Amino acid sequence: MAHHDDDDVHARAHLHHQPQDLPQVLVIRPPLSFSNFQSQYSHKFQFLKAWESPLPLDQFLTTHANSVQAMLSTVSYSVTACVLRLLPSLRLMVTPSAGLNHIDLDECRSRGIRVANAGNLNSEDLGGKRVGIVGLGSIGLEVAKRLEAFGCIILYNSRKEKSFVSYPFYSNVVELAANGDAFVICCELNDQTCHMINKEVMSALGKKGVLINVGRGAIVDEKVMVWCLVQGEIGGAGLDVFENEPDVPKELFALDNVVLSPHQASLTSESSKALWELLVANLEAFFSNKPLISSVMND
Repeated sequence: MAHHDDDDVHARAHLHHQPQDLPQVLVIRPPLSFSNFQSQYSHKFQFLKAWESPLPLDQFLTTHANSVQAMLSTVSYSVTACVLRLLPSLRLMVTPSAGLNHIDLDECRSRGIRVANAGNLNSEDLGGKRVGIVGLGSIGLEVAKRLEAFGCIILYNSRKEKSFVSYPFYSNVVELAANGDAFVICCELNDQTCHMINKEVMSALGKKGVLINVGRGAIVDEKVMVWCLVQGEIGGAGLDVFENEPDVPKELFALDNVVLSPHQASLTSESSKALWELLVANLEAFFSNKPLISSVMND
């Protein structure tokens, strides 16, 4: 008897998960990341994937003409009036794009088909990320300004709290790392900051955290950072500087979660031109017995 009961349970479970019980969504061509989307939502919808069918498209659409009410469209396929006429039961068109030039909106309007797009999500792809900046000096402030424009939330650590900014201040870099999604190093290298970004800081940043270094390589304990990246203890890194330049740890070249550049973060043609002009201005000022333009120490 128990054996039959088990069979009934399995049968009911199988029936419960039958895809034909789920709302159908027509997909003529898969949008980017569709496999991930499908795996997350296949328990909610039955996706009718036209590109997998051996039938010609018009026959495939005709087969589902009286049942399908929703369609997921993509910019790689134009939903024309001819296509829509094959789908008399269609009532909804959703697209992951902001643009709608691939959909015949007039035909949708005349057939009473509602259309939903990506709204403003495609214009806010970086929004809401919490970014910790180490060193809110001239470079750090410019980084913060740019990140704010992307809708990021700025946190910072610096030698002292800055009264002219409203960003949350963290006196401890470990706490800063623990509270951010990404970590941007903009401070100078000195005895206090050498290897300041150590195992404890990287552990606090976490497996999804991203480390960006545009300061100096030795601010980060490079061997520990390489180990953390290889082991997946941090999510990724963007590195413009290295501890023993020009040598770069070979392990980094094999990783797909790392972006490397050869200490050239500021070397656009415009900034290079301005830099040379500033150096010349300092030389001319010196030889004319005038104050230096960008003096580090008092004249």
